[in-house]
Amino acid sequence: MVCTLSALHVFPLKSADALSVAQAQVTLLGLNDDRRWMLVDADGRFVTGRQHPKLVRLRALPSADGLELHVEHVRMYVKRPAIVQRLTVTVWKDTVSAAHWPDADDALSDWLGQKVHLVHRDEQAVRPVAADYAQPGDEVSFADGFPILLLSASAVDALNARLSQPVSALHFRPNLLIDGCAPHAEDDWKRIRIGEIEFDVVKPCTRCVFTTVDPQFGERRSDGEPLQTLKDYRRSTQGITFGQNLIPRGIGTLRVGDPVRVLK
Repeated sequence: MVCTLSALHVFPLKSADALSVAQAQVTLLGLNDDRRWMLVDADGRFVTGRQHPKLVRLRALPSADGLELHVEHVRMYVKRPAIVQRLTVTVWKDTVSAAHWPDADDALSDWLGQKVHLVHRDEQAVRPVAADYAQPGDEVSFADGFPILLLSASAVDALNARLSQPVSALHFRPNLLIDGCAPHAEDDWKRIRIGEIEFDVVKPCTRCVFTTVDPQFGERRSDGEPLQTLKDYRRSTQGITFGQNLIPRGIGTLRVGDPVRVLK
């Protein structure tokens, strides 16, 4: 089976807006700059769109020496600190030593109505992938659990055929959107090659209330869709699944239009 990479999305700040790009560098942590920044609360616990849906409208643009942030009245350039202070932060059950980028803390705290800190997953931060799914040395950014998320466009189409109000693929925040395969064909894949880079397909992505947040308006849908409909036909022993988590087995450049070949 030969499918095609039809879209590439990078999410520099966890739970924030997507950057849709024509090409992206693949590192062993995932796409370059993907989920490398995150907001945490006063206790160091990760803050996401589950608690603050409007986070999805915060646009983060990385550069060589900082991060530009855009949303509503918040528009600032956050420079990489000259002297890095570290915070112990938690992402689900993982504890990570992250670099604190304090310049945006006050403005973002005011915007969210909650004390938050902006942190960076720099080279000193270490966060292994769960051992049940990984090889020794596999690491992940501030993504929920795995370096890359893949979804077939046909799976979104099949879902929309069941919905009275269609949703976009960005409701599911995939890094890679694949075209030319059957709905949920990715469920049966174990190893794939996109362009010249191979990936292990390691675990279905379990879905939560975050899927009900509209990526354009930053509001949660009152009818619980599309999660409510997914419960009818995508429930498994692992939960409600939609898309697959990948671990890269090489580095290089992915480009929209690259062929996707199923190896196993």
